[in-house]
Amino acid sequence: MAITALSPDTETDIARVTEALGMITPRWNVRIMLALSAGPMRYSELAAKVSWLHDGQLHPKVKALCDAGLVERTEHSPRHVTYAHTERGTALLPVLPVIFTWAGKYLEKAERPLTAIEHIEDGLTLLTRRHAAAILWVLKTHQEVSGRALARIVMPHSHWTNIYPPLRQLVDDALALTEGTGQPYRLSASGDGLGPVLGALSAWASGQPLNQAARHPVWGSPQAGPAAKPWISSPSRTASSLPSPTRAPEAAPAAWQSRDLFSHAMTTGPKTALPAGGPRR
Repeated sequence: MAITALSPDTETDIARVTEALGMITPRWNVRIMLALSAGPMRYSELAAKVSWLHDGQLHPKVKALCDAGLVERTEHSPRHVTYAHTERGTALLPVLPVIFTWAGKYLEKAERPLTAIEHIEDGLTLLTRRHAAAILWVLKTHQEVSGRALARIVMPHSHWTNIYPPLRQLVDDALALTEGTGQPYRLSASGDGLGPVLGALSAWASGQPLNQAARHPVWGSPQAGPAAKPWISSPSRTASSLPSPTRAPEAAPAAWQSRDLFSHAMTTGPKTALPAGGPRR
């Protein structure tokens, strides 16, 4: 049974993006992925890169990334095991600069300088709010829409007033705007600016080359034209079951390397991140 009143293609697209966000947003996952950018390494070497995590914290994180198909465990011998990115994990890395660029442009400037990785983590926190992706999709396609109409589309099997907690959260996060009680909702500049981020996540999750993100049917640029191949409707799948892209993802070079995401030494723990929350972080 459909979860929303959206078209099957759109619902699948949202499910894929939500699933992709669910793989990388849990705390420390992006840092672990970036630590592995140096190439295959033993568990002890990885642990040294993220030394603020105890073994009881790191092992389940690594296992979850393996289960998601982003990291692979290779047993060379009983005493020699290495961890490395899968092809899908490697293909995901160029999405991170896109998130960093959006966060640096639209999130409020913090009281202290933040590393790029903290910008990425703050941006991911906003995108994984409950129902956020579906609401953003509807606001993008409808321009302006009432809360009751949003409820009919996003959560048709729930009481329509249940739409307001996630809507208020999006307004607090400065991704959506409204003139007040009873007035329609629309995307803010920062919400509309998520186009490259959500387009890139959708392209990666559907096996499209990242250079096709600008041609996304909802979040793409009108002047970009149609995609080379359609965003085909199919059940949402984990990364390990998705086909590899037919060619390496193409993306604009990042202004920084993965090692630049940490302004501190890798052997020290990161500072406590500021609460994410749009203009207030």
